[in-house]
Amino acid sequence: MLRGLYTAHTGLRNEQNRMDILTNNLANASTVGFKKEGSTSQAFRDVLAVKVKDSSVGLGNVQPIGLNRLGVKIGENYTDYSQGSFRIKDNTYDLALSGSGFFALEYTNSAGETSTKYTRAGDFTLTREGYLVNNDGMYVLDTRNRRIQLNTLVDSTIDETGTIYQEGEAVAQIQVADFEDYDYLEKYGDTFFQPIEGASLTDGTAQVKSGVLEMSNMSVVTEMVNMISVTRAYETNQKIVQTYDESLDIAVNQLGRLR
Repeated sequence: MLRGLYTAHTGLRNEQNRMDILTNNLANASTVGFKKEGSTSQAFRDVLAVKVKDSSVGLGNVQPIGLNRLGVKIGENYTDYSQGSFRIKDNTYDLALSGSGFFALEYTNSAGETSTKYTRAGDFTLTREGYLVNNDGMYVLDTRNRRIQLNTLVDSTIDETGTIYQEGEAVAQIQVADFEDYDYLEKYGDTFFQPIEGASLTDGTAQVKSGVLEMSNMSVVTEMVNMISVTRAYETNQKIVQTYDESLDIAVNQLGRLR
């Protein structure tokens, strides 16, 4: 009798996971370079139900009843790497990638250890010392994995290969990296990615656009519609739980009562 209660419970958990992902996507609707996430659902294995030692079919016989389906379980989450829309900006160092690839930035943790993180967010600026950094102070790397330092007293231009020119001379080239298989990338925060074991790094084919930012690739309207669908599914599972609760209350407190 309680099997349906547990099945509804799995539905509630699955819809809650979907809602968490949708709300995170909506919270990053205006985040530069954000890539939306999605969720998948999986079914538990079907269980064959049979009658055992039932006098209606004979105590020595086993009669199949059918398959019991045990609800849904949370599957894998995934990232949508599709291109976001472009927004024109006035800053030369606001950069966007048109095509496949990532900017490479140097990240330093609290222990002072450095590593390379990858992002599509190109809202960069220059420090007083002339280093090209993002809003969190992470250094943008060149094609040789070195920090990019420029002359702050001279204007810069950046072409589609990521080469930075000052006074007509090429002074640095922004690294555009890519990976053969994005399944070997994991999110690090909202806009950064880091490779995991098995990742294969390649040269990116994306063109660098100066004075442009790539915005989030999620649609607010689509996510709101999905949120309504999730809410309705959650409420349906809630009603199933309530129905079972009322049935159990009758079974425990009313059936068999002496009058």
